[in-house]
Amino acid sequence: MGVGIIGINRFVPDRVVTNKDLEKVLDTSDEWIRTRTGIEERRIADDDTNTSDMAYEAARRALEDSGITADALDLIIVATVTPDHPFPSVACMIQERLGAKNAAAMDISAACAGFMYGIITGKQFIENGDYKHVLVVGVEKLSKIVDWSDRNTAVLFGDGAGSVVLGEVSEGRGILSFELGADGTGSKHLYQDEHIIMNGREVFKFAVRQMGESSVNVIEKAGLKREDVDYLIPHQANIRIMEASRERLELPVEKMSKTVNKYGNTSAASIPISIVEDIEAGKIKDDDVIVMVGFGGGLTWGAICIRWGR
Repeated sequence: MGVGIIGINRFVPDRVVTNKDLEKVLDTSDEWIRTRTGIEERRIADDDTNTSDMAYEAARRALEDSGITADALDLIIVATVTPDHPFPSVACMIQERLGAKNAAAMDISAACAGFMYGIITGKQFIENGDYKHVLVVGVEKLSKIVDWSDRNTAVLFGDGAGSVVLGEVSEGRGILSFELGADGTGSKHLYQDEHIIMNGREVFKFAVRQMGESSVNVIEKAGLKREDVDYLIPHQANIRIMEASRERLELPVEKMSKTVNKYGNTSAASIPISIVEDIEAGKIKDDDVIVMVGFGGGLTWGAICIRWGR
């Protein structure tokens, strides 16, 4: 049995904050932000929109795309570091709103790699035969933990949610291989005190190395070669990190997803948001071999090689 994505969608807030907007309140410039990060604008949720609201909307839309009803869900996993409350979990909150009365529910915390951790956790339950359908949501309201006076971090992050429904897919399709990892010795480089604290230089070095290595590893685990890869979807953190991963796989520019310019770094939401954008743009087609790879605070990382299709 192959396990893959049978439904997917996203939600992003309406409010757009451009680099020009940030120029007015920070000692920075549009040119400085674009050249160093690739970011041009980001979406910021209003005070009345919580993490659970964005998660619910993305989840509801993914369910519609999958064609199954909420009561057919067996498990809900929400990857987030910005829940509404320490408890109850965002997963429990959206379980109630969706009417997913038969689903277990939990949140997981792996920062920007959280979506990958959620996908692989859900995959195990389905492959074991215990569950049939698992909902995975990556969602963040990072705007509430950003120090808006810190020009080094305030320009990077945005809010949003992306969701997938996992289930059995046709033969040859679905998740082919994966890698998850962590290095707690790097926790001091990226963490939340009251706000997000980041040692940009160290995180950059880690990300460039690990994103490339993990991408190669999952291709090899799947029994494939680099030239078999049709598309790369890296975590949308920084265009220079993303380009390093693409170059490691020797892929042309048009075979790498790029949404960081529109949404900034949305942490656990960035990869599913990107997938939806690329499907809508016709860049992802059935039977394409796709590599998804992300990294985050912890330090954590994860990569998945998947053959697209239901």
